[in-house]
Amino acid sequence: MKRKSIFGLFWRSTATTALLLLAGCVTTQVEPGKEAESPHTTVSVRAGYTCCNLHYDGERIIDSNPSQLPFLPLGTPIRIKRVEGYVAYADVGGRPMQLTLESGRTPENFRLWLERIVVGDNPQIKLSGFPSAMREAITAGQVTKGMNREQVIMAIGYPQTSDKIRMDGPHWRYWWSAYLPYYVYWSGNKLTRVEGPAEAVGTVFSRAR
Repeated sequence: MKRKSIFGLFWRSTATTALLLLAGCVTTQVEPGKEAESPHTTVSVRAGYTCCNLHYDGERIIDSNPSQLPFLPLGTPIRIKRVEGYVAYADVGGRPMQLTLESGRTPENFRLWLERIVVGDNPQIKLSGFPSAMREAITAGQVTKGMNREQVIMAIGYPQTSDKIRMDGPHWRYWWSAYLPYYVYWSGNKLTRVEGPAEAVGTVFSRAR
């Protein structure tokens, strides 16, 4: 019961993000015949914090969040300014960034992705209460044995949107690069191991406890 309640609180906090700090709304424009690429959706303009370490390439953050790229730390202030198609233009820590849904492109998935990565409560506050080994790993963008699912998400983000992975399932797939996946494995709510290319595992998995 304790595991479910902790995980439930985490999911409820992300699900309510759209209700926080509303400042208006933006409706995307759809060209005739372009519905698949430009969903006609209304997304609340909102501000908050990054849920997790978000990897970027130039000014782009994508939902696969490739781990080989540099990252902006969790808890970075973020404000979504406008939405065009499946791209949200945002200010992230004072930097102009484009948050792009590249996989599983549906209006519902796009809203869900934005609601997951923009949270109302600064996760740095929760991070400060973790054991030192967990804090150091997350701050470095790494996972370590014994982390729970919330801590892994803080460290390396969510699995890619199109994967449709069960968030309570026995393993999650992540991406080191556009073509190289790696996997984290669970026993209940605890991470047991990371498997994949040696470079990915050696960089992402911290053996320090």
